[in-house]
Formats: sequence, C-alpha cells, structure tokens
Amino acid sequence: MGHQSEYRRWANAAERVRQFRQAEEGTMTYFAIFIFLTIITVGGIGVDIMLAEMRRTQLQDTLDRAVLAASSLDQSLDPESVVQDYFNKTDLTEHLQDVVVEEGLGYRTVRANADTAVATQFMRLSGIDTLNMSAVSAAEERIGGVEISMVLDVSGSMNSNSRLPNLKIAAKDFVDTLTNTTEDGKLSISIVPYATQVAAPEILAEQLNISQEHTYSNCVNFSSEDFDATSIDHTSTLQRTTHFDPWNSNDGRDDDPVNLVSFPVCPEASDSSREIVVLKKDPTELKSFIDSMWGGGNTSIDIGMKWGTALLDESLQAPIENLIDDGHVDSDFSGRPYAYTENETLKVIVLMTDGQNTNQFFIRDGFRSGDSNIWWNEQEEEYSVYIGQDHGDEDNDGNTEEPMFYWPHNDSWQDHAYGEGSYEDTETSYECRSYRWNGSCRRYRKITKTVTVSEPGTAELLNYQDLWAYTSMRYNVNKHYKPWMNDTEANNDWLYGIRGYHGGSTKNIRTQAICDAAKEAGIIVFTIGFEAPTSGQTVLKNCASSDSHYFDVDGLEIQDAFAAIAASIRQLRLIQ
Repeated sequence: MGHQSEYRRWANAAERVRQFRQAEEGTMTYFAIFIFLTIITVGGIGVDIMLAEMRRTQLQDTLDRAVLAASSLDQSLDPESVVQDYFNKTDLTEHLQDVVVEEGLGYRTVRANADTAVATQFMRLSGIDTLNMSAVSAAEERIGGVEISMVLDVSGSMNSNSRLPNLKIAAKDFVDTLTNTTEDGKLSISIVPYATQVAAPEILAEQLNISQEHTYSNCVNFSSEDFDATSIDHTSTLQRTTHFDPWNSNDGRDDDPVNLVSFPVCPEASDSSREIVVLKKDPTELKSFIDSMWGGGNTSIDIGMKWGTALLDESLQAPIENLIDDGHVDSDFSGRPYAYTENETLKVIVLMTDGQNTNQFFIRDGFRSGDSNIWWNEQEEEYSVYIGQDHGDEDNDGNTEEPMFYWPHNDSWQDHAYGEGSYEDTETSYECRSYRWNGSCRRYRKITKTVTVSEPGTAELLNYQDLWAYTSMRYNVNKHYKPWMNDTEANNDWLYGIRGYHGGSTKNIRTQAICDAAKEAGIIVFTIGFEAPTSGQTVLKNCASSDSHYFDVDGLEIQDAFAAIAASIRQLRLIQ
C-alpha cells in the first residue's frame, strides 16, 4: 500500500507537469501570433502611407507644373483652363479643387489646391479605410524694379545688309514686350546710341561738369582710368570732346547758310536722334527714337558701355533727380539709379554691335583751346593763315621784321590778314586816241597805274574750337598749308600732329575693364554680335555675364536674341 501511494503521488505530479507544459505551449503560440499580426499591421501602415505619399507627390508635382505654366505672362490662354488641362492629361481631374487667379499689368499669380482619398489595404484592419491627402501650390510671374540700358551700335557699317532696319524692329519689339508686361513705374529704359563717340543730351550735359570750350556738341573724352568704374563723378570736370571732322575735306564757312563740319566725331547738339535717351518708360517715345536712329561713323564699344553702366550707377542719382524736378524724367524714377544693394531692382545692359572697336579720334591738348593761326573774313568768305615773322621776306618788300600771312584765295604772301588793311594793285584802263567819223574809237592807248585798295570786310582771328567746328582738318591742311609746304610735312604738322587717336587694341582693353566693373557691381550684361567679325565677337563674349548671355546672330535672328533677353529679364519663380 505504501508503495502504491507513493506511485500515485508521483503519477499525479507527472500529470500536473504535463498539463502545465501543455498550458504554457498554448500561451506561447498566441503570443507569437500577436507579435506576427502586430508586425504585419505596422508594415501595412507603412505601405499604406507610402502609397498615399506617392499619390500626394504626383498630385503636388502636377499642381506645381500647372500653376507655373498658368502664371506665365506669355500664356495667352485662360490660366484656370491651363491648370485644368494639366490635370485632365494626368487623369487627376476629379482631384482638382480651387484655382484662384490674380493678375494685372506686369504680374500674374495663380494659386490652386487639390486633394485625394487613398483606400488603405492594412490600416482598414484598425478601422481607417482611407487616407486623405492634399496639395497646395502657387506661382507668380512679376516684374519688379528693372533698370535697362540698351547700348546700340549706330556706326556706318550698320547701313549694310539691312542691319539697321532689322535692329529697329527687334529693339522696338523688346521695348513692347517689357513695357506691356511691367507694372507702370517699375521699368526704366535708357538708350545709348554709339558710333565714334556718344552724345549726351543738353539736359544731361547741364547736370554734369563738362568743360566749356564750346557748345556745339556734348561728348566726353574719358581717360583709361574712367573705364575701371561704373560711375561718373558729376562734380569733377569731364573733358568735352572737340567738335571736329577728322575724315572729310569740307568747309562749312562758305556755305549759305553757314554749316558745321559734315561728319564730326561727336554728333552736333541739334541732332537728337544721336543722343542718349535718359530713363524713359513711354514705349511710344522710346520706339520713336529707335526709328530715328541712323548709321555713320566709327565704332567705340568702350564708350557705349561706359555710358550704359553710368546710367545704372547711383552716382547719377543727383543729376537724375534734377531732371525729374525739371520735368525731363518721370517722377516714378525718383531715387534712380538705385544703389546696387537694392536687391529688388534688376540692372541690365543689352550691348549690341555689328563690328569691332575702331579708331577714336581726338584733338591734342595744344590745339583744343585758345587762338588759332587762322583768320576769317566773313564778308568776303576768305581765309588768311598767319605763319610767323617774315624772316625770308616772302612778300618781297624788303622788310623781314613784319608778320607773314598766306592768302589762299590768291596764293600770295602779305603782312596782314585779308580785310585788315590795304594793298597795292595795278589798274588797267584804255584811252581813245582817235575817232572815226561815226564817233567810234579808232585807236586806244593802254594806261596802267598802281592804286591802293582798301580790303573789304573784316578779318577775325578764330579760336581753335571755332576753327575745327566749321572747317574740317583735311580742308585746313589741303588749302592752307599744302600749297606752299611739302605735302608730307603739311600732313605731319597740321593733321597727324593735331589729331590723335585711340586704336582698337586700346579700346578693347577699355571695353573689358568697364564690362568687368559692370559685372562686379551686379549688372547683368547681355551682348549681341550682329554679323560681327571674329575680333568683335571675342570682345562681346568676354563682356557678357556668361556664355548664355551672349548671342551670335545674323539677319532677322536679331529679333530672336532680343526676345530671349526680354524673357530672361522677366523672372518667373515659385512662391509657395
């Protein structure tokens, strides 16, 4: 019995252990299933969220592209229809909600939102059947403050191959594009027509401290150092370019009425078609000026760029403010040219040429001012040339201590200017010695006598500025010196010795200097080579803000270049 009792106790204990083991195994199975389901659920939530985010990204991307296209000022279609079309083509039409368009002169803003509901695969197990996703986007194209200098080549070569007419079309389209899409008062355009020189209008010249040797024209001789900076110091003296013609052999003094020289390096002040246009906004006024441009003269890219940058530089704020006060510049432009630190204003130069830098002529200092050695008798329209003392007794009167004058009109030497004294002349007359029966003279006697003639008119000494303004350099040397001098000596003394020049190499260096200064200041420089030679293209490429800012065009392609530049100036940006 004792053994049986002991056996039963051990058997009961074993049974209880077996039952406990079975109970623990069941618990572990349920726990494992719970862990598994939890992992599946969490992973499923991630999958659901990932699928929903992919859908939202697709929606956002479509929305961004749609509002960008719709906000473009070039877009002629209804902005809301443009957005709708984007969603139609991506089969997302039902998800587009609101489209809001705000637009006016110079700006267009498009805002839109879209939403979608993504059915869940796993999250529905926890009671979430869908995930709602939304997208919001807005885009705006707006032209802020823009200051533009159009630096346009009007040299003689622009008369070839219809270049000037093609330029005019392109430049006027450029003006229309920007003025039609810019809020009034935000855009100022200056035009700098350049050839051998650049002429400032009288209203601007009066605001600058230009030397006063003459008032025939308003160009400035810049020094090499001036091209290292974008500014013009209106308080310092600027050297006025002498009004002269270095090329032709014409004289305007004997014209009726009197005319200035035909082809001066600086256009005369009365020719507004060759003068700078200062900060304008009226497209009609700007286009009318462009239509009036004509070609003539050499090419000075450096001087054109100098004036173009100066009109964007804050150093001219005071002169511009004075022009506003005088009614010559619109009051909307008060404070312009803005400082370079004014980040809301874009400063742009559009430089165009069909050529390369060529000679820029100037009068040397010793012949810029003061009395010349040329006298003019206005009544008789005759010149006299003072040579110096008559040491060689050129007039054969035995006096070598008197002044010596050359009279071109009769190729003679005299001791005074024609019109300032008298001279002896031989008069010839005839006296009848016998008559015929009918009263006619049968025989004459020639009578010769010397008389003193008072010279008509009055000779006045010309100063150098007046001499060059009406008498071309070549006329002066050909008529006043070559008749009695060796031609080579006459040219050396009275042409090359008076007329200096800056050649193409010097001007290329100056161009690069002012282009570098402009870009360093933050000015965006676009350049256009319009059927330009290789050397000219090189200068323009180096001047441009980047390779993409340079355009090499032929013929009507110049319109495409100006259109591309206008599009670049208009900044398109995503704002939300």
